[in-house]
Amino acid sequence: MLGIIFTGGEGPHPQIAKRIIKKETRDVFFVAADSGLAAAEEAGIKPHCIIGDMDSVDVSRLKPYPAECVIRHARDKDYTDTELALQKITENRCDEIWIFGGGEGRIDHLLAIRSLFERDLFPGRWLTKTEDIRCIDAETEKNELVLYPPKGTKVSVFPLGSGPWETKSSGLKWQLSGLSWDRMFFSLSNVTLDSEIKIKAEKGRFFVILPHFNN
Repeated sequence: MLGIIFTGGEGPHPQIAKRIIKKETRDVFFVAADSGLAAAEEAGIKPHCIIGDMDSVDVSRLKPYPAECVIRHARDKDYTDTELALQKITENRCDEIWIFGGGEGRIDHLLAIRSLFERDLFPGRWLTKTEDIRCIDAETEKNELVLYPPKGTKVSVFPLGSGPWETKSSGLKWQLSGLSWDRMFFSLSNVTLDSEIKIKAEKGRFFVILPHFNN
């Protein structure tokens, strides 16, 4: 099962979110983290669960939902609303996790979401207002990306975790094989040369950042 979190902050346009979700053939468990409820409903989704301290959600939006679907937490808590949503998805045994939202806005919130990708159970995809971010890890089944962006699309790659790191790629102007990755080294604004690109994590974990495209 796929778990999708709608969270606060700038996310993909509702039509983009609808298109991506419509393509999905797996069962999907939807969780809204606090104000992410508005984004979910704008995309035509009624979440299975709404979770958080509810400090930034329009409470009138909660009325149509059964009480058991709304999980309130104290405002003074140890976890962010997005972390709580991730925990809820984990409880439902989802084998893949995506996040919609969390872009722009406060940099501390942005970094808090990025930190989720450093954990043992990490999201595989993060969609902000303008980016489609993927995460690949050599030690998991999610170790390779095969994508079909338009030629000339910018692609940036960052290492995650503690390393070591090693990658293979095809379809890029500057290939990623043989690079000496470390926490201070990254590939910024690479460019696609072909209609198909492949990026594989041979060792370690990586962030792959592209703009939205129809894929």
